[in-house]
Amino acid sequence: MKIIEVRDLTKNYNGHTAVDAISFDVEEGELFAFLGENGAGKSTTINMLTTILQKTSGTAYIAGYELGKEDDEIRKVNGIVFQNSVLDKVLSVKDNLITRGSYYGLTQKEIGKRLEPFAEQFEMKDIWNRRYDKLSGGQRRRVDIMRALINQPKILFLDEPTTGLDPKSRKLVWDYINYLRKEQKMTIFLTTHYMEETRDADHVVILDKGRIVSKGTPAELKSMYAHSRLVWYTPENREAEALITTISKDFSYDADHYNIQTDRILTDFIYEHKEVIRDYEYIKGSMDDVFLNLTGKELA
Repeated sequence: MKIIEVRDLTKNYNGHTAVDAISFDVEEGELFAFLGENGAGKSTTINMLTTILQKTSGTAYIAGYELGKEDDEIRKVNGIVFQNSVLDKVLSVKDNLITRGSYYGLTQKEIGKRLEPFAEQFEMKDIWNRRYDKLSGGQRRRVDIMRALINQPKILFLDEPTTGLDPKSRKLVWDYINYLRKEQKMTIFLTTHYMEETRDADHVVILDKGRIVSKGTPAELKSMYAHSRLVWYTPENREAEALITTISKDFSYDADHYNIQTDRILTDFIYEHKEVIRDYEYIKGSMDDVFLNLTGKELA
C-alpha cells in the first residue's frame, strides 16, 4: 500500500527552482532513500512533505491526506529528525522530551507510556537525566529520534541523520533505524549523501539539481548504471591482454595491474584460467558508480 504519493511536486524560491516537478511513491513499511549531494533538493522535499514549507505546485498525499489541504492530519502521522537538533541544550533529556510531548497535549505519564517501547532499545536509562549539551553526538541523535517518536508517527523522516557522526555512532544510529523499521514496521524516509546507507533501502531516488535523474531498487540501479571490475595483478604483457579481450574491450594497465570493466559474471572465466589469473580482485558495481555515471559527480 502506498503511504506517500507525490506528483510533479515543485518548489520555487525567488526565481530559483529548488525542487523541479518530482514524482515518486513510497510503500508502507519500507526504507525509502533520497540520495544526492548538498543542495540537490533533499531537505526542501522533506520540508514540503512535513508541511514546514508550502509547495509551489504539484500534489502529494501522505497517509491518504492531501498536502496543502489536510496539513493538520499530516502532522499527526509524521515524525521528523532534522539535520540540526531542535532540542534545548541546557535542559535534561527527560525535560526536553516532556516539553516536546506537551506540544501534543500529552501528560508526562502519557509521554512515558508512548516512549516505553523504545526506551530499552535506545538505551535511555543512562542519559535520561543528563543535560542535552553534555551528550555525545551519537547520544544526541538518539534523543532526537526519540523526540520524533512521541506523536507515534506512521512515517519517520530522517534528514541526513548521521552527518558529522563518528563511525561507531553512525552504526548505533542505524541499529535504531533498523529496529524501528523491522520491529515497529515504521516507514522510514531517509535523505543522505552516504552511499552505503542506501544499501539496504527498498527503493532509492537520486536527485541532482532538484530533479530526479533515476529511481529504483539498489540492485536495479547498479544493474543499469554500474559495472563490475576485475583487477588482475600481473606484469603488463601481450598474452594477458589477448586473454582479457575475450571478455572485454574496456581495460587499462595501471602500475602493477589491469583494470577490466565488464558486465559478465566472471566466476567461470577466472576458474578456467586459474593457472594464469592467480592474484586478482573482483569488485562489484556500487552505488558510488551509479551516482557518478548518472550525474558526472562524486559524492563527498
